[in-house]
Amino acid sequence: MARMPSFFISHGGGPWPWLPRWRAEFAPLEQSLRDMPAQLPEVPRALLVVSGHWESDVFSVMSAARPPMVYDYHGFPPETYEISYPATGAPDLANDAAALIADAGLAVRMDDTIGFDHGTFAPLAVMYPKADVPVFQVSLRADYDPEAHLALGRALAPLRDKGVVIIGSGLSYHNLRLMNASAREPSEAFDEWLTAALDEAPEARSKTLLHWEDAPHARVCHAQEDHFMPIFAALGAAEAEPATRIYHQKGIFGGVTASGWRFG
Repeated sequence: MARMPSFFISHGGGPWPWLPRWRAEFAPLEQSLRDMPAQLPEVPRALLVVSGHWESDVFSVMSAARPPMVYDYHGFPPETYEISYPATGAPDLANDAAALIADAGLAVRMDDTIGFDHGTFAPLAVMYPKADVPVFQVSLRADYDPEAHLALGRALAPLRDKGVVIIGSGLSYHNLRLMNASAREPSEAFDEWLTAALDEAPEARSKTLLHWEDAPHARVCHAQEDHFMPIFAALGAAEAEPATRIYHQKGIFGGVTASGWRFG
């Protein structure tokens, strides 16, 4: 199969594709997600998602053949707790992923109980609304070590040649306490830094990104870096290849700037 790119996407807020007002708010994001399948060389064998909504003490790999749903949000309409995204899992590829992670010297475990969280099912419901491509997830590691997550991406890179699209699903800005006009300055400044960092030559950009806390307003934009860590997995999986910004939006909820990228 042709080599697949990897992606870092902003996955929006909660179950936004099922909420008319929020869906309108995220219209540019929706368009970027709809465009992603056309950027692939062929129909993928599977989608591997590293979501900001699943973390574990060691890297964990979803291995269920029929993963359940995880409604990891609060305060939304009752019908959003009945959403189904019925994609199959990919147990064989999950085993391959776990073996690659272990071969890289990283502790790993299989998890046959975990289900799709909204960092996975919300964007994929836009990308592949028929849920006709198998999906499995790999967790973050709870220590949020950038080097370890970059190493995770490097370990998973061979799956790209097996038809697997690696997607880091988070948000380039994630501060739920600052989601209005007050977010404009910090999110714009951080987005400008991130765009410049990913435009650097491959041999330089990993080093720059590993020092992300030196970026302007880094800890305002990511007081906890769970939604930023997936970028390291996506970058590590295509570390020597160019980065292309595929999503950029300003003024979300009155102030937030966010972006997403394709690697390769």
